[in-house]
Amino acid sequence: MSSKTFNLSLLTGFLFSNLFALVIIGLTGYFFTNKSGVMIYSEFVILPLLMGMINSWFWKNLSLSSRAVVGYSCLSGLTAILLSFVFLKEGIICLLIVSPLIFCCMIAGAFIGRVILKRQSQKLNVSVFSLLVVLFITDAVQEHHYENMVADEIVIKASPEEIWRNVVSFEPIKKKNDYWLFNIGMPSPAATTVTGHYKGAGRKCIFSNGYIFDEKIVTYEVNKDLTFDITGQPRDPEIMGHIDILRGQFILKDNGNGTTTVIGNSWYKLHVFPTWYYNIWAESITRNVHLRVMEHIKELSEKR
Repeated sequence: MSSKTFNLSLLTGFLFSNLFALVIIGLTGYFFTNKSGVMIYSEFVILPLLMGMINSWFWKNLSLSSRAVVGYSCLSGLTAILLSFVFLKEGIICLLIVSPLIFCCMIAGAFIGRVILKRQSQKLNVSVFSLLVVLFITDAVQEHHYENMVADEIVIKASPEEIWRNVVSFEPIKKKNDYWLFNIGMPSPAATTVTGHYKGAGRKCIFSNGYIFDEKIVTYEVNKDLTFDITGQPRDPEIMGHIDILRGQFILKDNGNGTTTVIGNSWYKLHVFPTWYYNIWAESITRNVHLRVMEHIKELSEKR
């Protein structure tokens, strides 16, 4: 086989698998998920599997080694990610988060397709492909809803009275980030402001790039409980359409020995599935937001 034919077969696989994905995502968004903005399990698992199988069909005569299948599948996946950046306006960090899932599923699909093609059974080819399409459509028409709460705590060598005002609002955080996603560009919490010290007051959480989360205090129990609902979120490609932060809370518990346990709770709703994958990231990011804020509160409170 000439190098020209070889390269043409590779590129044709890239082209048709990604064109197929763009068409399916467009149709899914238009007919099923456009109103809610939810990105479903099938778009991140079943669709890459199908893309991998399409690649295998175009590569069936290339005698590729297993290592080559993995490498070319990753290139095809990278093409899909670049197209998502251009056409779907996804943020770079979001694409970084989704890329392991896309790569793994496309590689799996390529090897599944390879095995099926070796058996030379047209009936098997159609059956497997049709089954995945049916699973995709079934998932697309289902309701998708997922909410979660993440809790973290820290012990501060200060009384609740000394800590409370730093919980309600605090000075800008100057400490260098130590969480890798913050270091590569994800906004990190920088400061909070408040319009008043009472239930119903407005509160703003300001992030490192100037983004602001608007909040309303719904529980104001001095030295014990500050709970606030999120009333406005920044329109950012790393946030909008993927996660809604619903509520935050700080609880202070006097340990009776000159220290206080501060508990930070956050509630959020995910708009991306599967949750078994994306919730790992959501919990990690939320936890590091908590810890950055609570460590700053600890520093301010113990210093005073």
